[in-house]
This record gives sequence, C-alpha cells and structure tokens, in this order.
Amino acid sequence: MSKDELKQAIEAILMVVDEPVSEIVLAQITENPEILVVESLQELAANYQEQGRGFELRQVAGGWRFYSHPDQAAYVEKFVLDGQQSRLTQAALETLAVIAYRQPVSRARVSAIRGVNVEAVMKTLVTRGLVEEAGLEPETGAILYRTTSFFLEKLGLNSVEDLPALAPFLPNVDALDELLATLTD
Repeated sequence: MSKDELKQAIEAILMVVDEPVSEIVLAQITENPEILVVESLQELAANYQEQGRGFELRQVAGGWRFYSHPDQAAYVEKFVLDGQQSRLTQAALETLAVIAYRQPVSRARVSAIRGVNVEAVMKTLVTRGLVEEAGLEPETGAILYRTTSFFLEKLGLNSVEDLPALAPFLPNVDALDELLATLTD
C-alpha cells in the first residue's frame, strides 16, 4: 500500500467514526506500521490546515477524529439548530399526539396506545425539546412525559387545553379509555 493509499484509507475510516480512533487501531486495520500511520495522520492534519479547510483532523482523547473548524462554528450551529426544525416522521407525530392528549403519560402507555415500541421516537422528541420528563408514576415508578412550552410555541397555543378536541374524530372515546384501563391492569 502506498502512502497516498494509506492516507485515503485513514480518511475513509475517520469519516465514519463517532469517537477518536487511535494510531494503533488504524495501523491494525490498514496493516501498516504504527509509525507510518502517525506520519500520515500528521501530514493529513497539516495539509488540511494549510489548505484552509472547513474541518480539522485533531488528536484528542488518545485518538484522531475530524472536527469542524472553529472558524465555522456559527454555520455549524445554524445548520444543527435548523436541522432540529425539520419535519417529524409519521411515527413521531403520532407519538407526540398521544403525549399531548394524554399527558402526563409513561412511555409504556404511549407504546400500548400506538401498539409499537416508541423508545427511539421518544428520544427524538426529547432531543428536539418537544417533550420532557414530568415526574414518576406512583404505582410503577415509570417516568412520565409531557409536552414542553417549545411544543406550545411551535403550535401557536397558550396551553394544552387549547388543543382541538379529539372526540369528533374518534368513534367511541369511552371504549378506548376502557381498553386502555384493561391493558394497564
């Protein structure tokens, strides 16, 4: 493997990592001597800096990883924050509706209502600031969730009482409450 090929391999690996990768691991993966890997990493980092790239290759926490250049922080922050305003999936919208109308509600109750595991969707809603923890359920100790003021702001509501009534859209709400009671007993 030539030094250019080694650099390409290192770049490809570093593009997909979530955590810094050590020189030893890179040497093992590329089947090259560690000293050659270290030289390649240092050369790549220097080249990116000389070229004035929007990213840097840094050695941190015992390994190497790509980071956005500090001079581009404002753009990265704007991108990340705007990305949080992207559209929610159908699953996220359904889960958010259940929480909004049944709050405070446990994750298990939301899963029972939707008929699917909602753990990943709940994490997304919490991360986006639409849902927050609201205490513990006394009987089970399960975490209860409610919508946030950010949720109300995005919908243009003053409180959850301003949500439109669901009754006109559901055939028999009392039967649903009875069904839910039997599922949780």
